[in-house]
Amino acid sequence: RDLLAETGTLVLGGGEGGGRFFGGLGRSVRAELLSPFTRQRLCALLALPKPEALVTLTELATAGAVVPHIDRTYALSEAPAAITHLAAGHSRGKSVIVVG
Repeated sequence: RDLLAETGTLVLGGGEGGGRFFGGLGRSVRAELLSPFTRQRLCALLALPKPEALVTLTELATAGAVVPHIDRTYALSEAPAAITHLAAGHSRGKSVIVVG
């Protein structure tokens, strides 16, 4: 939130640290509850994919029409370096950790 403009909007995607009652949605629920009390708007992104859209996406990926951009590939022993690279905001695509 420190990086947002004074009246900026933070959209949280994905869940983490929800605990016993909210599972992976804890951070999003906290943001929604805190939002009315801040100048910044805090909201959660909830996506409910349609099965037919996932089938289409699978077909496109299988045909090679949708290809993820891989920034770097790491050996399993380099996992800490991969996480450091990601956390520092240097990744410009997917980071892949090869297992085996």
